[in-house]
Amino acid sequence: MVKLIKAFGILLWRIWFYTLVAVPILIFFPILLVLSSKEKWYPAFFWIARNIWANIIIYGMGCYQRIRYNQSLESGKSYMLVANHTSMLDIMLMLKVSKSPFVFVGKQELAKIPVFGFFYKRVCILVDRSSAGSRSAVYKKAKERLNSGLSICIFPEGGVPDDYDVVLDSFKDGAFRLAIEYQIPIVPIAFPDNKKRFPYVFFKGSPGICRAQVLPFIETSGATKEDKETLKRSTYEVILETLEKLMK
Repeated sequence: MVKLIKAFGILLWRIWFYTLVAVPILIFFPILLVLSSKEKWYPAFFWIARNIWANIIIYGMGCYQRIRYNQSLESGKSYMLVANHTSMLDIMLMLKVSKSPFVFVGKQELAKIPVFGFFYKRVCILVDRSSAGSRSAVYKKAKERLNSGLSICIFPEGGVPDDYDVVLDSFKDGAFRLAIEYQIPIVPIAFPDNKKRFPYVFFKGSPGICRAQVLPFIETSGATKEDKETLKRSTYEVILETLEKLMK
């Protein structure tokens, strides 16, 4: 009986999450529609997403953020933001990490989510990982955003690991190829709590702390494509080490 009550409570709590995701978007729909229509207005769109939408969801779910910086992000400078990916909360917490606008590179399947997906496909760079043409198009779109002074965010695991017990899945190449090509610093970020707070396992999760640890940047100045594996391995190892330490 206790397990049944708990499961029902988690079900209501998850429904509440998707309500918090959708309602602010519907309220601000006309404004967001205008701000997402031109790239030069994207910083204003980002401000609303970061300071209103993300806060409503994080605090509305009974969570509170704690972000620690080993190195500070400079305003007006472009970065490659990378982090482990275990939860929908990763999107909101990543928005809180950076005050400066950035653009997500994400899988196109998320564009199918009602309400959220409408703006996701308008402002994010979508990739179909099964299509070589789609993956190539990402680089062109990323270049346009970087040239306009924005940063890029990629979850390099390429999706959420199927196994709930996996701490950090292997990394794909895309984030590191882009960072090398455009000579921008890689910013490793560890999210140790989001899997516990709001995992993709449906009847798990709870309110509580959501930590983010911004780790020392990995410079790519002077790096070439031959350095890709070294950069990928270094980024993976520093995030994994931090996760294992913080999750104890």
